Amino acid sequence: MKPQRQLTRRRFLGVTAATAGGVLMASPSGRGAESDVPSKDFASTDHFWYRPQPEGLFVDSQRDNKAFGFADGNVFLSEDNGHSWPHRMAFPDARQIVFSCILQNGNVLFSALAKLYLSTDNLQSYRPITVKNSDGTDYLSHVPQNPAHPGWYFHSLTGVNTWDVNGREMLVWGNYCNVIGGATPVNIYYSTDHGQTVKIAYSFGQNPYNRDNGSGGGGTTGTPLGNPDNPVICRHIHDVAYNPAEDAFYACTGDFDREEGRECHWLRGTYDAGRDQWDWKVIVSDAMNSRYKCGGLNFVDGQLYWISDSNGPKPYDRGVFRCDPADITRPAAHTRLFNPEVESGNMIIQDGVILASHCAPASPLATGFIVSLDMGKTWAQYDLNEFGRRSPCRFHRRNSDGWFRVDLRSSWVTPAEMMFIKPKAASLKS
Repeated sequence: MKPQRQLTRRRFLGVTAATAGGVLMASPSGRGAESDVPSKDFASTDHFWYRPQPEGLFVDSQRDNKAFGFADGNVFLSEDNGHSWPHRMAFPDARQIVFSCILQNGNVLFSALAKLYLSTDNLQSYRPITVKNSDGTDYLSHVPQNPAHPGWYFHSLTGVNTWDVNGREMLVWGNYCNVIGGATPVNIYYSTDHGQTVKIAYSFGQNPYNRDNGSGGGGTTGTPLGNPDNPVICRHIHDVAYNPAEDAFYACTGDFDREEGRECHWLRGTYDAGRDQWDWKVIVSDAMNSRYKCGGLNFVDGQLYWISDSNGPKPYDRGVFRCDPADITRPAAHTRLFNPEVESGNMIIQDGVILASHCAPASPLATGFIVSLDMGKTWAQYDLNEFGRRSPCRFHRRNSDGWFRVDLRSSWVTPAEMMFIKPKAASLKS
């Protein structure tokens, strides 16, 4: 695949972090960060503007005008899209944060490896959250063979984890794990009360290839992890998404084809709020080189969109696909909108914009982005190679200034940096 080199500007926005009167300030070098047409000081392609993270501060999540970030030993909360950071709290394990979510009522739920925390008062304080099983008993993390590898219990590969479900916000996510950080049981979690209570929605079985042997991803020896009563196994969860047209959730997993069975599954789950109970069914189990090894699930106007992470033995079944949810199990009824011809498991759709990315170890691009500004009628790809070899993931919905927030991972999952992307209107494209 020949990279499309359509960059119109290469100059980064210079952003530095400084403390003034106890308030962390982010100072742009140009004006217009909140306008429809950002300053010329932002780097630009024909389809979007982009800028790196503030110096010395990792912005981990955002929602509307709020943003949550961290630096060494501290966490921060902004109420003006990162222009200032007035809320600050000491948190010794800040550099271990691998998941955070700003809830509708302002609560911030965040995790440091195998532990989960909640702040309900704009980071004046925080408290640990103990996950509950469906019967209300405590769900406790295992004692790791290697304390340095306790497991990524709550890490999510996606940035969209909350939805309006019948007039109430639900937080639902699955953990992407068993790569680095230690062997981990694979679960889908949920909360219906703004993070005050977090429960298990679904627990996968004990994978014999991801037992806790003290290594980063586990192996065939050591402590078995997961639900011993569930025969469905996987390595980790790629995505969980909600379809309001069906009032149903979908989850997709990876990664391998094992003697014991395939690990690439699609699950469909419904939630009974009155009984606080879930009903999950596996609707697809397929090979790792199929379109069902994927991520980036998005439901728009009742249609399902996703992007394939197909790898393993050739031929690969890659691309951005769309179908009616009723046709998920019928590949002949799927429409392939675009084929980047490379692995990709991350995609977000909002306001008619489709933004996806390349998996760096499998891509000819250093930091590859895929974009459509018209719901898949036309497409472009860009290599933002000034960031180095990075895999973009954890796409957060646009903030009130119009910027998507994106993780940049070294290899395909190791935390590194983050960045912001703002799509251009079709009339602004050159």
